[in-house]
Amino acid sequence: MLPKATLEILENGLKLVLVPDDHVEGVSFGLFVASGSRHETPDLAGISHFIEHMLFKGTETRSALDISTAIEGQGGNFNAYTSEEGTCFFAQMPYDRLATAVDVISDMYVHAAIPDAEFARERGVVLEEIKMYADEPDSVASENLSRALFPKNALGLPIAGSAETLNAMTPGTLRAYIRRAYVPKATCAVVAGRFEADVVRRLVAQALGGLAGGEPLAFVPMKRRPLPVREIHATRDVQQVQLALGFRCFGVHAPERKKYAANVFDCLMGRTMSSRLFQSVRERRGLSYDIRSQLQYFEDVGGWAVTAGLDTARVERAVETIEKEFARIRARRPSSVELRRTKDYLLGNFRLGLENQRARMFFFGNCVQTYGRVRDPEELVKGIAAVTEDDVLAVANEILDDRFKSVSWVTPKGA
Repeated sequence: MLPKATLEILENGLKLVLVPDDHVEGVSFGLFVASGSRHETPDLAGISHFIEHMLFKGTETRSALDISTAIEGQGGNFNAYTSEEGTCFFAQMPYDRLATAVDVISDMYVHAAIPDAEFARERGVVLEEIKMYADEPDSVASENLSRALFPKNALGLPIAGSAETLNAMTPGTLRAYIRRAYVPKATCAVVAGRFEADVVRRLVAQALGGLAGGEPLAFVPMKRRPLPVREIHATRDVQQVQLALGFRCFGVHAPERKKYAANVFDCLMGRTMSSRLFQSVRERRGLSYDIRSQLQYFEDVGGWAVTAGLDTARVERAVETIEKEFARIRARRPSSVELRRTKDYLLGNFRLGLENQRARMFFFGNCVQTYGRVRDPEELVKGIAAVTEDDVLAVANEILDDRFKSVSWVTPKGA
C-alpha cells in the first residue's frame, strides 16, 4: 500500500507534514527551506550551499561535535543537500529518539552560530568541492549546458557558486542571509515513520512554532523562449569526449497530463538500460559506455538532457545516432508494447522508491514545497497509467524543438 500523508500549518505559516508508518523501527525528520541557488543574486552565488555547510559547524549552544554526537550517539544519521530551489536538513533515528532529531535539526535552523573560527576552514572545503567538479568532465559538461539552457539567470549558475563569490563572503553575510531566507513561511517540517502525532505536533511547536519572519525569497522567473546560445565548448585533460545535449522545456506547473507524458517519454528514451538511446547507441553500435537522459522541472521552466561519454573518433556517428532517435520518436508513436513496458517500469520503480521512511520524507516534503499541498501517490500512479501513445508523441514534439536546444562539449586538450 502506498503511503498517506497529512498537511498542517502552524500559526506562523510553517508547514508540518505527517507520514505515519507503525510497521518500522525508525523515523525520519526533515526541514525543507525554500532557499536554493536560483534565489541568489550573482554576487551571492553559492551562499545557500555554503550556509548548508556552515549549519553543521555549531549553534549558540552546541559545537559541531555536539551536533554529530547527539545524533550519532543514539544510532542515527543526518545530512543535508542544496538544490536550485531549496535546501533540506534531515535526520534518521530510532523511533523513540525522534525528539533528539527535532531538537538538533531545529537548533541548527534557528540558532546557527556561523562561528568565525570555522568559517575560513569550511570555505576552503567548499572551494575544494568546486575544484573537484571542475576536474570532472561530466560535471563541466552539465554545468555548461545549464548556462546555455538558462542564460542570464541563477538557474544557469553552479549551485556551489565560484571562488570569486565565496571569497567575498563573510560570516556576517551568511548570518544576514539566514535571517532573510530561513523564515517559517518558507519552511516545511516532515516526519515520516513511526511516531505519535500529538507528540510530533508538540515537539515541532516548541522548536519552531514561536518563530517569526517575513515572506519567502523571490527569484527571477524565466519563460520558454528560443535560446541565444546553442553550443559551449570546454577542454580538459581527458581521453574521451563528454557530451551534454539538452532542451529547455515547461516547468512544474504545466498541465499534469503533459508532465506524466514527459515522464514516460524520458524513461522510454534514456532513463534505463532498455531505453531507446541506450540500446541504439551502446548495445547495437558500441558508441558509448554510458548514455542516459534526465528530466528536471523547476517552478517556471524545465530541462530535458542527454549525457554521454564518447570515443573521440566516433563522436560524429554517435551524435547522428542520437539525432535519428530524436527524429524517430517525433515521427511515430511508440508501440503499445513499448509503452506498457515503460509504464510498468515507472510504476514499479515509483512504488519501490517509497518503501522507506526517508524516501517518503523527501517525496512529501518536495511535494509540499513545490505544490503547496500533499499529493496522494495514487494520483501519480493513475496519471502515469493513463498516458497514451498519442500523449508521448505530442510531448516528444514539444520537447525536441531545436529552437530550445543547446549542446555542451568537453573535449581532450589538443584534439
